[in-house]
Amino acid sequence: MQIASLPYLDEHATVIAAEVDDVWRSLGETLDRSFSRPGAAGYARLVGADDRTASGPRPPAEGSTFPGFRVAAAVPGRELVLQGRHRFSSYALIFRLEHIGPGRSRLRAESRAAFPGLAGGLYRRLLMGTGGHVVGMRRLLSAIRRGAE
Repeated sequence: MQIASLPYLDEHATVIAAEVDDVWRSLGETLDRSFSRPGAAGYARLVGADDRTASGPRPPAEGSTFPGFRVAAAVPGRELVLQGRHRFSSYALIFRLEHIGPGRSRLRAESRAAFPGLAGGLYRRLLMGTGGHVVGMRRLLSAIRRGAE
């Protein structure tokens, strides 16, 4: 499924007291650390994700993988596009970085996903209805910010 055709879910953003190159480095390191936990690969297997292990170049480049995600595009210091698919959803997570002033950057994370069928609808309700997605995105952005600052 093309990323542009996936329905928009939400966007989260944070301002970081660091240059975009430092944020880019922290983004890659934080994703590696977050997805290297034993639960990430186990969860990817449980839901039948296409990509279940971390592989490929680091920092992330097109074709690199994390459990549950494949890097669809990587423009260092500007944009990282992650895409994935499993039994209940096709999804994308798009990170965009922008310079907003000396030593200041904005990092935005846009989520898109389709949840086909009854099982997909239940999965969406579990993911979005409980607030779990929002909590996870806020934690991820906070970790990236801490790593860059």
